[in-house]
Amino acid sequence: MPDEAKDLALDRPTVLLIDDDAAVRESLALLLESHGFQVVTATDGHQGLATFQERAPAAVITDILMPEQDGIGTIREMRRLRPDVKIVAISGGGRIDKSDYLSVAEKLGADIGIEKSDINKLLEVLPTLLRR
Repeated sequence: MPDEAKDLALDRPTVLLIDDDAAVRESLALLLESHGFQVVTATDGHQGLATFQERAPAAVITDILMPEQDGIGTIREMRRLRPDVKIVAISGGGRIDKSDYLSVAEKLGADIGIEKSDINKLLEVLPTLLRR
């Protein structure tokens, strides 16, 4: 990698994106990268926690409903490990209203909860969170 490319990569905040849905994960990663973020991904909470400890991202975006380990447990553990990390919970819903999941996520440690369909809000909120 040329020195200029390395310098540019260092200026881009790293975001860990955790979602079990490959299509959502890939499309969100591409969108975030196109908006200047460096993105690392994980398929569930267990893999997300391992990546979190290995890469120390500036922010985490995590789905709530996932197999193996859900987003709530993941958020709580990340908060315990690094209280200052910025966390965005996302949800597409499930058996109960998605706003209920997001509300619980905020009460248990997420900085904000956003519906997966509200991409514009995510792109608006993330840079603001990182500036705090």
